[in-house]
Amino acid sequence: MSLSEIGSALASAESRAGRAPGSVRLIAVSKVQPAERVAHVLKQGHRLFGENRVQEAAGRWPAFQELYDDISLHLIGPLQTNKARQAVEMFDAIHTLDRPKLARRFADLAQERGSCPELLIQVNTGEEPQKSGILPVETDAFVAEARAMDLPVTGLMCIPPAEEEASLHFALLAKLAERNGLPELSMGMSADFDKAIAFGATYVRVGSAIFGERVAPKD
Repeated sequence: MSLSEIGSALASAESRAGRAPGSVRLIAVSKVQPAERVAHVLKQGHRLFGENRVQEAAGRWPAFQELYDDISLHLIGPLQTNKARQAVEMFDAIHTLDRPKLARRFADLAQERGSCPELLIQVNTGEEPQKSGILPVETDAFVAEARAMDLPVTGLMCIPPAEEEASLHFALLAKLAERNGLPELSMGMSADFDKAIAFGATYVRVGSAIFGERVAPKD
């Protein structure tokens, strides 16, 4: 699908869900994509991109940011605490706040810098041991802990288990966000963003449907 086709599908999903036009923002997931594909999407006017790794983003985006001053970068992959400074300097939003140690690091950096990117807490809705994220039962307490540090937590993010019905996880995330007064929901990818929009997604993350299949990094 092209970027315009994804945009049309997103708008249709908004309409079916009774959502206001433009209430869902499309994150073009550019991880492991060649620079020429990213340049093509930029030339079409899209400005909101998601990256999984700080190092890859650092090598890709400065050159593009010299050409386009309105790019918005979101980190959607797990973050090592020792990369936190680089992340807060580079990204406009971080969707993967997932542990108290990282929250404390963000709080220290925010105090030092006088600013902090928008933060979303990653929730491990499937309670999968191999995945990052706060467990659902611990989410309320972690939101309160992050707020006590004056962190700008605006929402929640999840990646449902591949073998389970995504709607169940979207519904759970929406319930947790509503209970905590959080307006942003980062959920839904290429195969299921229509379901995510029905449950209130405000960010959807779409990669291969926009760019084509990922190119494996060279060793």
